[in-house]
Amino acid sequence: MNPGNRPHVAYDEIIKLVEPRSTVLDLGCGDGELLQRLRQERSCRGRGVEIDEGHIRTCIGKGISVFQGNLDQGLADHESNAYDYVILNQTLQMVHRPDRLLREMIRVGRNVIVGFPNFGYYLNRLQLLFRGRMPVTGTLPYEWYETPNIHLCTLRDFRNLCATVNIHVKTEAASHKGRPVSPIAANLFATEVCFLLVDSLKSI
Repeated sequence: MNPGNRPHVAYDEIIKLVEPRSTVLDLGCGDGELLQRLRQERSCRGRGVEIDEGHIRTCIGKGISVFQGNLDQGLADHESNAYDYVILNQTLQMVHRPDRLLREMIRVGRNVIVGFPNFGYYLNRLQLLFRGRMPVTGTLPYEWYETPNIHLCTLRDFRNLCATVNIHVKTEAASHKGRPVSPIAANLFATEVCFLLVDSLKSI
């Protein structure tokens, strides 16, 4: 499967977290669907960063401002606090240094939204335990030899990373195929998670 065809996950949840008329930077924006919905449903002004030329053309065709960029090279071209929200959905696990990118996102955005597949989901655990193979599921649909995912993590892993780099978790939401999951059981039963983050200093 082509990384550009990765499933669209948690768009509804992300849109709920974004205040109307905000400025948004969507990293790894794909075909621009999320930015388009934010424009239509929240009257947001958005810009995307995407590496795939086909997706860039699609975004331009939708009237979405987008430029080509490699997230592994950071966000040096963006000023601090330039956006109300910086969004990274289903892409965190694909970058080489997620910790560095998170720090850059927190610098550039007043709020940061991150969504990713939860590797701690119980079916992933069972596939590893009983089949002895890397799991292939609806949210992780790649075989190990073709996957773009190089840093899979669990919900707990991400919480620990945020604590390590002094990022404050304002809100987190977990879901199983679009249905809410209780925070108590989220690391075991959630297929996707979504976090709203700020710099720890900004949260004081």
